[in-house]
Amino acid sequence: MSSFGSPGSGPYTGKPIPPQRGSFPLDHDGECKAVMTKYLSCIKKVKGLNDEECRNIAKSYLACRMDRNLMAKDDFKNLGFASDPNANTAPGSEAQGR
Repeated sequence: MSSFGSPGSGPYTGKPIPPQRGSFPLDHDGECKAVMTKYLSCIKKVKGLNDEECRNIAKSYLACRMDRNLMAKDDFKNLGFASDPNANTAPGSEAQGR
């Protein structure tokens, strides 16, 4: 007979690892739901590829969360959105005057 859980059937003794950027509140009121739904549709349309259009929607979603204090404000380059010299500055970008 095998027991449910990890091999050795002993209690889990590992320490939990917190997320890199901490936790943030869920969007219980659906303030950013429209942008999230648009992003999920985009991902489905491109079959999970890292498409530029979907990345821009993801950036808009993060901006929505930051604007509504659902996550800490941070620079987009710290969130994986490197500045693109070919693109115009995105809404919320602070690199316009440099």
